[in-house]
Amino acid sequence: MMGVSWVAAASVSPEVSRRPVAAQIEREFSGVVAWYGTATQAWWAMVRVRGGLRLVEAAGPSELREAIVTARGWPWPR
Repeated sequence: MMGVSWVAAASVSPEVSRRPVAAQIEREFSGVVAWYGTATQAWWAMVRVRGGLRLVEAAGPSELREAIVTARGWPWPR
């Protein structure tokens, strides 16, 4: 049985482990740029909306997907 030991998994930085999630979100939503802010401890995306661009912030990847879909009315950041 192959697997990853907890020691090997612990050595991967959280930033590296979040990159595939951000890349998946970018594939799901054409034209969106997504990332995790290590300083803010939040997920971010730059989304095209009518009339320009909108920066949205979320606590997690699933909430970020919701923020992208509803970017024009998303409450964060203000």
